Amino acid sequence: MNRQILVVEDETAIREMITFVLEQNGFNAIEAETIEQAQAKIKEPYPDLILLDWMLPGGTGVKLAKSLKQNEYTRSIPIIMLTARADEDDKVKGFDAGIDDYVTKPFSPKELIARIKAVIRRVAPTALEESIDFHGITLDPVAHRVTINDKALELGPTEFRLLHFFLTHTERVYSREQLLDNVWGTNVYVEDRTVDVHIRRLRKAISGEGHEEFIQTVRGSGYRFSGKIKTSG
Repeated sequence: MNRQILVVEDETAIREMITFVLEQNGFNAIEAETIEQAQAKIKEPYPDLILLDWMLPGGTGVKLAKSLKQNEYTRSIPIIMLTARADEDDKVKGFDAGIDDYVTKPFSPKELIARIKAVIRRVAPTALEESIDFHGITLDPVAHRVTINDKALELGPTEFRLLHFFLTHTERVYSREQLLDNVWGTNVYVEDRTVDVHIRRLRKAISGEGHEEFIQTVRGSGYRFSGKIKTSG
């Protein structure tokens, strides 16, 4: 599924140019001209990223960014500020409000797309459609395929998402609650122990090649996906 990007810009020519560039690069663009329009469009399913102008009818982009970052449902949406204001103090205000990047007008389409991809990669690695290789495990998110040492692996949709998350967040410990938020979503209500069930299924699925040891239980904390196999003794 193409990533949804909300373009909040009151100048028609700039907004239409950005929308064209986004769609040429495989993104779906949603447009808003004012703070009020933007707020109406920031709802489920939430945009994957917001391109936000500084000066807008009805308020400032900085004020909108700050309110989004204070809301538990929208705080994780990455925001790139687009503005002609290049002063260091203005940039500091933007970053203090919680924005993820700051692009100064005028900018080239190539720079904008590069910044968007960099922000998505930094804040939400699982959102990119790049193939992942890890110690013989290869996951292709576009084809929805997993292989281990070139042998095809059959996974259910939840185990696929879980493995995708682990492969993009290796060597870090995640609690059951964090895994639920990242893999199932914040608005899905399931029990913490559901994670254990799917962890067991994923371990079993990858056990034929001995990769089950990559999924490590960290007592009292949660789970870690690591290529550093524990040794006894």
